[in-house]
Amino acid sequence: MKADDEIIRGWRLVAAAGFGVFCSSIVLPYYSIGALVVPVTTEFGWTRAEFQTAILFSSGLGALTAPAVGWLIDRYGARTIALPGLAGLSVGFLIATMMNGDLWMLYVAYAAMALLGAGTIPVTWTRAITENFFTRRGLALGIALSGTGICAVLIPHYAVWLENAYGWRAAYAGLALLPLFLAGPIVFLYFRPMGTGALSADHAAESQNGLTLAEASRDFRFWVLLISIFAAYMGFSGIGPNLIPSLTDDGLSKSDAATVQSIFGAAIIIGRLVVGYLIDRYWAPGVATCALLLPVLGAVILTGAPSFYLAGAAAFLIGFAAGAELDLMAFLAARYFGLRHYAKIYSVLYATLAVCSGTAPMLFARVYDQTQSYDFSYFVAALLFAIGAFLVLAMGPYPKWEKRPKTVMA
Repeated sequence: MKADDEIIRGWRLVAAAGFGVFCSSIVLPYYSIGALVVPVTTEFGWTRAEFQTAILFSSGLGALTAPAVGWLIDRYGARTIALPGLAGLSVGFLIATMMNGDLWMLYVAYAAMALLGAGTIPVTWTRAITENFFTRRGLALGIALSGTGICAVLIPHYAVWLENAYGWRAAYAGLALLPLFLAGPIVFLYFRPMGTGALSADHAAESQNGLTLAEASRDFRFWVLLISIFAAYMGFSGIGPNLIPSLTDDGLSKSDAATVQSIFGAAIIIGRLVVGYLIDRYWAPGVATCALLLPVLGAVILTGAPSFYLAGAAAFLIGFAAGAELDLMAFLAARYFGLRHYAKIYSVLYATLAVCSGTAPMLFARVYDQTQSYDFSYFVAALLFAIGAFLVLAMGPYPKWEKRPKTVMA
């Protein structure tokens, strides 16, 4: 099958996966919380670190459920797991509208987003893409995972508009509508993975072969990838939800800060597509290193009190690399460890990412509570980006997969 035919044949699946990513339990709570930090903490008297700890419940519990979701997908299929997850995520946002000043209610709401929306995590959408694309897998992943960037562009403005016009409770209610009534119908109609019945010889070999989770965990490349992800995503996750409050502290208006956040989101989309295109043609770890060096400069720019234009430039550099990271993780997991047990292996790697998403925002906010500045956090983020950039080079060449006889296919 020609490369271009792959994209044409599977565009509905890619588009549906993109909407699913947009409304997933790791993306929607993460990119909306920054717009709600100030109004909610002002009303209830919570510290920013206490409020940002909600992401620990959302992403942290997502990390704990990821291996179970991977097992369920391998057993029942991605579509079966995705649809209930979208409805469950909406329920979690509705619980947040009922907060009354008790901090535990905030954490219950975000825990519900993670647990009830567990079927929407990236392993669900990337599993469908990796098993249906081979020659254009990187581009297909980039397009589908651009849902995170689109969310980062639109959701801060959407949440700010709802909060300014109707209050923060209405903002949570408006967010609750999206998984069920935006992504839900599209996923129901078009998220139909086609399986591995008509694959090229190379794709079939990759699909039939591959390491088990136990075998992968004994491979040094698994730990190289995991540590690289951990380092880079601690930086990305700490910056994302704290970007709006950081910039408003530096004198930007809420509208300008939301615009910078949108630049961050637009850069994620560009990073997804550009890097997805490049890794189909060049050695992916080399591409990853080039991409992950960009946010080193971006994080340094954010120290002090950058102007609107400098903040926008920094957000673009960081967002471009953030866009590269998630589809690189999916691509590298498939190429180095095979597809036979992809969902289980990817779910463990994703759990690392989810831990970062849950802990880094809280740590950045705690530094702010102690120092009344985010500058130290930005310097640490720059160091983490550099570590992740150079470490991934140790992945080495791609393995060669040999096609197995049909009698031993999984």
